[in-house]
Amino acid sequence: MATTTTRHREGKQVAASGLTLFAGVMMFIAGILDVFRGIMGIAEDDVYVSTPNYIFKFDLTSWGWINLLFGAIAVIVSFGLFTAKTWARVVGVGIAALLLIANFLSIPYYPVWSLTLIALYAFIIWALCVVKRDPLSD
Repeated sequence: MATTTTRHREGKQVAASGLTLFAGVMMFIAGILDVFRGIMGIAEDDVYVSTPNYIFKFDLTSWGWINLLFGAIAVIVSFGLFTAKTWARVVGVGIAALLLIANFLSIPYYPVWSLTLIALYAFIIWALCVVKRDPLSD
């Protein structure tokens, strides 16, 4: 009976580490994509559509710096998630939430890509929130 309980706990640990790894990889990929999106905005390339009557209007350089900063933080946090640190999970949820909001605000500029990243960051938040804290990891 003891071996069944031990195997059940090990199965949960494998699933939990799998979700953390999933969140780390997705945050790394999404962070890199946000960094590139930020560079495009800073360079004032013609990739973005100009929306004149949008209530949350920023110039493209502002959106570029916001995406570049948050994307760089997401990449750094993803390295912490690869080592399964608790601080990285907490900061990961926060930065994913901020990036989700930033992508929501930039829907008129780049709608399909913003909605794709919103879904990706929602999955990241879910993956980081369902994993229980491992007392031996920190």
